[in-house]
Amino acid sequence: MKKNRLVVALAILFAGSTAYGLDVSDGSGASYNPLQTAVPALSIAPDAVGGGMGDVGAATAPDLASQYWNPSKYALAQSRGGLSISYTPWLRKIVSDIDLVYLSGYFKPTAKTAVGASFRYFSMGKINLTGTPDAQGNIPDLGVAQPYELAFDGSFSMLLSEYWSAGVALRFIYSDLFNGMSDEDEYSSAVALGADISFAYRRPIVIRENESYAGFGIALTNIGNKVSYDNDVTQQFLPTNLRLGGSFEYAFDQYNRLQLAVDLNKLLVPTPYGDREDYESDEAYQEAVRKYEDMSSIGGIFTSFGDAPGGFKEEMREFNFSVGLQYSYDRKFMVRAGYFNENKYKGNRKYFSFGAGFHLSIFELNAAYLVSIAQTNPLDRTLRFSLGFDLGGINALLGRGEAQEKLEE
Repeated sequence: MKKNRLVVALAILFAGSTAYGLDVSDGSGASYNPLQTAVPALSIAPDAVGGGMGDVGAATAPDLASQYWNPSKYALAQSRGGLSISYTPWLRKIVSDIDLVYLSGYFKPTAKTAVGASFRYFSMGKINLTGTPDAQGNIPDLGVAQPYELAFDGSFSMLLSEYWSAGVALRFIYSDLFNGMSDEDEYSSAVALGADISFAYRRPIVIRENESYAGFGIALTNIGNKVSYDNDVTQQFLPTNLRLGGSFEYAFDQYNRLQLAVDLNKLLVPTPYGDREDYESDEAYQEAVRKYEDMSSIGGIFTSFGDAPGGFKEEMREFNFSVGLQYSYDRKFMVRAGYFNENKYKGNRKYFSFGAGFHLSIFELNAAYLVSIAQTNPLDRTLRFSLGFDLGGINALLGRGEAQEKLEE
């Protein structure tokens, strides 16, 4: 019965990670070997703006959900602050009680600094647990598990120059995969502290008498300790990620604008050691297993660029990319589209996304829809929603616009 519980928990753990593709192999001997991390909720794009553009956000224009993509963009924002809430269903084609709720916001106390915060809650629904059938074929009922993951973080960003900004974030992470199971001391909740370091560049460029923008961003996220679900018997890596991005926003005229953005991502965790047949001897295989299990989280970051069993070719497969477009009219109505690609041997996530939104002086509403072109994707054909409130618009409505105007100057 204990083994069944552990199998169920591991299935929950990797349901939202990159490990949901199918085993594939090509003639060259390449095999399915995705990177494996704990706390998969940290890797789910939470908002409908970036989600509608193929999951891009490292260098796009600052928005209310920049805390997830690149917190340093807050210092470049023109508004005084804002707050948003996003809702994302998960595995909606199979179950109805797995979802992600994300709260995020920021405030600019001065024209050159900003503080941000976010709260993420990922509910994995209710899971009926059963044990191994006895000799009479009776299946014991082990109760109902209600696993969940949550994270809370705060950030500070500031302008380094007129166009450059930098930001740092600290994050508390909690993952309970065994909530509701009967009391057994072999399992534990995972607790971690994580940090982000990010930079952003956004510069206006006058083209045909209209102000366009060029941007660049880099974010190193979820740098933190390894976590354990079995009282430190085994440990797993957080989804430490490197995100690089570029964007260009072209203004056709005073009202019509088109933004193109590209992101490149790589998980900075060790590549799994693969199968026994990949090694010349049992000793070599056991040494690879030991090295992987003993690797520290910081060590994993530095070795993640050169430890794949398949060499340089497999390392290149661990990069995924996304491309997004956004058309906006008068910065009030937006239409979005994007594409996300992950190598078939590293998770096989390939999908198009579409989105739309409108922005008034006080609030904004955005929606995104994902269409997978791979065989499996937990977000396939689901809608994501984000509702945001702009502090500058609220101040203007209440007759307090003078402070906002001074900030923008």
